[in-house]
Amino acid sequence: MDYPISTVARLTGTTSRTLRHYGDIGLLAPSRVGTNGYRYYDSAALVRLQRILLLRSLGLPLPAIGEVMADTRAEAPASALRAHLQVLRGEQERLDRQITAVLTTVEALERGEEPMPEDMFNGFDHTRYREEVEERWGRDAYADGDSWWRSKTQEEKDAFGKEVADLNADWTAAATRNIAPTGEEALALAGRHIAWLAGIPGTPRGADGSLAREYIRGLGEMYVGDPRFAANYGGRQGAELVQAALGAWLERQD
Repeated sequence: MDYPISTVARLTGTTSRTLRHYGDIGLLAPSRVGTNGYRYYDSAALVRLQRILLLRSLGLPLPAIGEVMADTRAEAPASALRAHLQVLRGEQERLDRQITAVLTTVEALERGEEPMPEDMFNGFDHTRYREEVEERWGRDAYADGDSWWRSKTQEEKDAFGKEVADLNADWTAAATRNIAPTGEEALALAGRHIAWLAGIPGTPRGADGSLAREYIRGLGEMYVGDPRFAANYGGRQGAELVQAALGAWLERQD
């Protein structure tokens, strides 16, 4: 049995565009292409896709994943996946620490207390996505952002973390109320989101110095297509709201 690309995209939480890109670069060929041009994937292709997504979630850039998948000396898929489990369990432990840290912050704020900085960032590592940032937007983007972050005082880092947490919480709350992405509330949130991004050195810019439109649209796609980022907005529904609102904000600027 095989599945159309739209179904695979839905099941994996990614996008058809991403799957087509994987095919175009030789990473994931469809098991067949229908007369209508639709791509279909059988169980063997889905197992391969699971490995690709696992390696992607571990921070490997696509060229490195291609090398791993192409290595004829590699273990059988089942054995390779078992090896990935060990790394995933480590990732699970890190995520558990992040959840505890965020929950501790939320509870402190709800009690009207000042969150303790030493408790707020347990499990967080801003260098974790280095290769992914460099692959998407270049080495200068990461280097500038990393230098900017390291230059901050702990107080400034705490304030930045709270700003991000507040923004994410507002997006999540808006999504639960099913607000319209073209409405004023969503557009205001999109404006805050873009202003936050614009304050980070290294983010791609256009000729006029403002954030590059393709960068903003690409982020929206990434939020929806990558569960790691969608989780910041309460899941896929929240990420879809962010993506649509950012697109509507850009259209309003035209």
